[in-house]
Amino acid sequence: MGTDRIIRAVSGFYYVRTETGIVECRARGRFHKDGVTPLVGDFVRVTHQAGKGVVEEVLPRKNSLVRPAIANIDALILFASCAIPVTEPFLLDRLLVVCERQQIPAVICVNKADLSDPEPLVQIYRRAGYRTIVTSAETGEGVAELRELLEGKLCCLTGNSGVGKSSILNRLCPDLALPVGEVSEKLGRGRHTTRHVELYDLGDGTYLADTPGFSSFDVETVQTIAKQDLADCFPEFRPYLGRCQFPDCAHRREPGCAVRAALDSGAIGRTRFESYERLYELASQIKAWQIRE
Repeated sequence: MGTDRIIRAVSGFYYVRTETGIVECRARGRFHKDGVTPLVGDFVRVTHQAGKGVVEEVLPRKNSLVRPAIANIDALILFASCAIPVTEPFLLDRLLVVCERQQIPAVICVNKADLSDPEPLVQIYRRAGYRTIVTSAETGEGVAELRELLEGKLCCLTGNSGVGKSSILNRLCPDLALPVGEVSEKLGRGRHTTRHVELYDLGDGTYLADTPGFSSFDVETVQTIAKQDLADCFPEFRPYLGRCQFPDCAHRREPGCAVRAALDSGAIGRTRFESYERLYELASQIKAWQIRE
């Protein structure tokens, strides 16, 4: 048995890239009994039977998401836009909390730079410490920088519908010829063109996953983070944690809060703090038994 990788999963069939090509596999029945589900991105051991295969073992994962169901992510590329459809920072911040919780490196890609000034979003996230790239699928701006960042990694692309993920994928790998959803100017949003998670092999160990939009992303994870753990999911808060007047400070209305002092001094961005407050309110509604360790 060799070590191979699942690149697609559909209706109980797993398509595994092996040294001899892509093999259609089923999983051993014991996985269901053990509560294990093989995921796209998993490294697995397979045996071959009459041109087909059987997944015998799923190797340890470094991270995983429930929705989209994918494992061993090297980076999550969050697409945003200051043009139609304009991306609300809260949508990005919610996903960035998931990345921090799951220890998935995140990169912000502000697309459609040819249509609107990207700087408002760019400055928010560079200030927060995230690598932020400006791109345009129309002109090709930033595509080379993005390609260099992706090399040798498994990266997921996500973003609100119509922001141009598939267009950038087509720029990165023209042979894919992915369908591109039209954006409705009236509604300011696009139609989803991605129906399932699939890894696109760009060669040299580079894999891309064009995943569903923000509304379909791993909401379960962000909804099961304890409120006391939320501040640590904002990297720019961390230098100030433990420096507040009260050890159990929620960084909201308490006196002597170092985080709020950093906000007032401009060291922490206003929209990021507002997202923290919104997420804290959601986290406050979570029951103790719902918290994920």
